[in-house]
Amino acid sequence: MTERNLLNDPCWSAKDLGEPLPNRPHAVSVALPRWEDVIAYEEKVPACIDSLKAIYPRFGFNPFVAEVARKSLEFHGESQQSSWPYPNRASALSAQTYCHRKYSDCSSKIKDFLGISCLIVDQKSTPSAKAYWQHTGLGLSSREAAIALGRENSPSISDSHSARGELLNRLANIYNCDCTLIQLHRSGMAALTTILTAIKYIKGNNSTLQIGFPYVDVLKLPQIIFQGSDLIIKTKLNHIKEELDKKNPAALIIEIPSNPLLQCVDLISISKLAQDKNIPIIVDDTIGSSLNVHLTPYADVVFSSLTKSFAGRGDILAGSSVISPYSKWKKELAEIIPKVALSTLSDSDTIELEKTSRDVEDRLKRLNLSCLRLKEKLETKKEISKVLHPQYCKNFNSLLKKGGGYGCLLSFELKGGIEESKRVYDSLRVNKGPSLGTNFTLVCPYVQLAHFKELKWAESCGVSEHLLRVSVGLENEDELWSRFNSVI
Repeated sequence: MTERNLLNDPCWSAKDLGEPLPNRPHAVSVALPRWEDVIAYEEKVPACIDSLKAIYPRFGFNPFVAEVARKSLEFHGESQQSSWPYPNRASALSAQTYCHRKYSDCSSKIKDFLGISCLIVDQKSTPSAKAYWQHTGLGLSSREAAIALGRENSPSISDSHSARGELLNRLANIYNCDCTLIQLHRSGMAALTTILTAIKYIKGNNSTLQIGFPYVDVLKLPQIIFQGSDLIIKTKLNHIKEELDKKNPAALIIEIPSNPLLQCVDLISISKLAQDKNIPIIVDDTIGSSLNVHLTPYADVVFSSLTKSFAGRGDILAGSSVISPYSKWKKELAEIIPKVALSTLSDSDTIELEKTSRDVEDRLKRLNLSCLRLKEKLETKKEISKVLHPQYCKNFNSLLKKGGGYGCLLSFELKGGIEESKRVYDSLRVNKGPSLGTNFTLVCPYVQLAHFKELKWAESCGVSEHLLRVSVGLENEDELWSRFNSVI
């Protein structure tokens, strides 16, 4: 596969539909270059789906994983079923338990194929199996699948051990904590799955509480897979206090800042409220990055999708959980999390993540600055009604580290509404698809992708269906601005 230079030659036009972003076997994004492609993708139009050479790994199968699933069904003579490959039996068993919880008469079995534990379920239970795969992020990685199929070589134990140690040290330096408080996971959602399991051991079966409009699966995971989760959109302290008194949640879940509105709640004050009420706080720092903000004094656990800015390359699915050294539950969490984690980041993904994250500090500084400059230029355009970015957020600034910035993400809305958003999106000469934090700029109509079946609900939460989200990359800043300026 010849790699396309996505900085200078982006996948932006109709002919690029379905191209992997980046053009590598393990790409986690895919080109959806026109608005109509996004709608066709959401409506599962066969012509669109069949053209996709990649997909975000929790939302579908990478081609290697798809091959494992298909061949496992053929091998076991289960052509009318669906197969869900997991890295070990414990993960597959957890998925199977969930399917039976949804349908007591579910027909399922766990079958071994090429050393992989495949959960095989009937058609009625396939939606449940898919939901578990998507929301938990525990599935087989594409590199593990490629190795099982004999397409890639398995790394040496010494190389993987060394890479894992380097990664843990790198993260320990970022979070200013001991390596023993950090776990590597196969996705950001797998990290949250593990944390929620640990919280259940400590706090029982109460539901959680999400504060501020969330990334879709951060809300769906506790709602669908665990004991439920309520959402607070009104983030004034007196309202939050009332909700805590009323609901007594098992934990609070907060994004710093939120996706896609880039808003930041008053974490410092909320932390004081939660401590008084003995409620742990789980913070997602994927967008803000703990290279930019200091969160551990105000959170009990911080989790992150290392797939995004930390990796930067767009072809590794990974996550981390970091127990705060200041948490009153530090000892309990440090004992429970390793025990309840169903799997860890695979050796091959660990090695690649270690390599690509070596320059993360320098790269993130560049992304911070490039995003800020694009934001300032977009604000000069009279056609734009609002630009969303954390720069002037008092709450975000209260968490900022010395020398920290605001991340790589911004969103904007156009005065012309959805028709104007369609025109601008279709005309933009930048890469267009899901995910964020890549070295190349990525734009998407985020709400259409994340909330296609609940657009009215998103609108009621203040999230416009025609919002465009921009993950700014490392293109030449003047060149990148010319691409936006020419179509807005």
